[in-house]
Amino acid sequence: MSASPGPVSPLTIRMHTSDNVAIVANTGGLPAGTALPGGPTLRDRVPQGHKVALQDMAAGAPVLRYGIPIGHAAQAIAAGSWVHERLLRMPAARSLQGLPMPGDGITTPPTALPPLLGHSFQGYRNADGSVGTRNILAITQTVQCVAGVTDFAVQRIKAELLPRYPNVDDVVSLEHSYGCGVAIDAPDAVVPIRTLRNISLNPNFGGEVMVVSLGCEKLQPERLMPPGSWALHDERQAQPEALDVVCLQADDHVGFMSMVDSILRQAEPHLQRLNARQRETVPASELVVGVQCGGSDAFSGVTANPAVGFCTDLLVRAGASVMFSETTEVRDGIAQLTARAATTEVARRLVEEMAWYDNYLQRGSVDRSANTTPGNKAGGLSNIVEKAMGSIVKSGTAAITGVLAPGDKLTTRGLTYAATPASDFICGTLQLAAGMNLHVFTTGRGTPYGLAAVPVIKVATRTDLARRWHDLMDLNAGRIADGDATIESMGWELFHLMLEVASGRQKTWAEHWKLHNALVLFNPAPVT
Repeated sequence: MSASPGPVSPLTIRMHTSDNVAIVANTGGLPAGTALPGGPTLRDRVPQGHKVALQDMAAGAPVLRYGIPIGHAAQAIAAGSWVHERLLRMPAARSLQGLPMPGDGITTPPTALPPLLGHSFQGYRNADGSVGTRNILAITQTVQCVAGVTDFAVQRIKAELLPRYPNVDDVVSLEHSYGCGVAIDAPDAVVPIRTLRNISLNPNFGGEVMVVSLGCEKLQPERLMPPGSWALHDERQAQPEALDVVCLQADDHVGFMSMVDSILRQAEPHLQRLNARQRETVPASELVVGVQCGGSDAFSGVTANPAVGFCTDLLVRAGASVMFSETTEVRDGIAQLTARAATTEVARRLVEEMAWYDNYLQRGSVDRSANTTPGNKAGGLSNIVEKAMGSIVKSGTAAITGVLAPGDKLTTRGLTYAATPASDFICGTLQLAAGMNLHVFTTGRGTPYGLAAVPVIKVATRTDLARRWHDLMDLNAGRIADGDATIESMGWELFHLMLEVASGRQKTWAEHWKLHNALVLFNPAPVT
């Protein structure tokens, strides 16, 4: 970062010594004619977060940010010029062949991080050994057709029953758009089915499984939750408990209120068992954290994501589980990922998930460049390569010890790559299915994103966003760019905030306002 005195002190951020561009950090940007300290004079007005050329570049020359080519100059670019997406040609995607691999004699494995002991939170211990950060009754739905009835019933449960069970935090309906009108036996149909199954078993739901079915749908309750796929709420029971299903087409339902009353009646035993649960002290190793970014800007990879990456390392050191995702937003860093794989098998699985998604995009006649949004570009991100370099730093520096296919459930601790689309709400849905009990979400442009099932801690990349959205952002990482905090101090602040939120001692703004996005199941199979 550099600054100079005067009425306007130009602030620019250069990520690597080899970079030939820097981003403008000043709120409102900088006007043409501004002299950068130790650098050129601006030939154009450059908006905040956008790139300025630090030297002359010939047509075809690499444009370097983060020390890597984020594109090639489409024409000659003079020093001091605004470098935007129209001046860049995006490089081809990195081949999935010839990647650095553990044991190849060239790749150096990541150094093991020292243990971090003595940190804990107050959580709900479940019969299967998992830990919840909230105590919620979730009502699973087999098909979208029942969504209206279930929502009506949930509102009544909240008004009439929930006040009698003060230890239960909430009642949520797991509404989704799947269940019928789909090719239920197509090979890729396994993705949405296992996603919904595993969401129903999220640690924040305490092992209480309750299902509302229509009756005629393709996704029958027994297919969604076959025997043995869900844990008992009490392992001491000698006989397996039958799946608790309310079928709206059952003959004994006469009229709408009969259906609703049946849902309320069957919800009560679940509420009673949940209400008997108490928080207890558990080690920080019981956290299962999903990290994600959305509404990204050029500051995402400078402030919020590096702070989250530092916190990721703290969590791994504490023995916790951390998932990073968003396939198209890490695809251009695949060589960095395979080089950090703990084993050859983990590296191979990373390549498999990237190849699967490459083929998925190809079937739709698009490529990874379709990822970048108008808001990303307005925030200074020219293309997916630049976006990927800033996104991947959320994963920190630890060795990657596991890889999950979309919808799979996490079974290991440490740092895991959970393959998901980059879409905020689909990624969050899949991380829920993997078993996360706490979510961290960074944003530069701003988003009111939230989830009903887990607390979502929102981290702003810029102080101006944190100021304007003061009652939506939980942490302001923009202080790093302001010079008021470091990546390390912000990472520790996030770590301690996570323990407070996980313990229920502090609510996130999304919880305060009861903001939550719909569950969106990733369905790569055909719709009929």
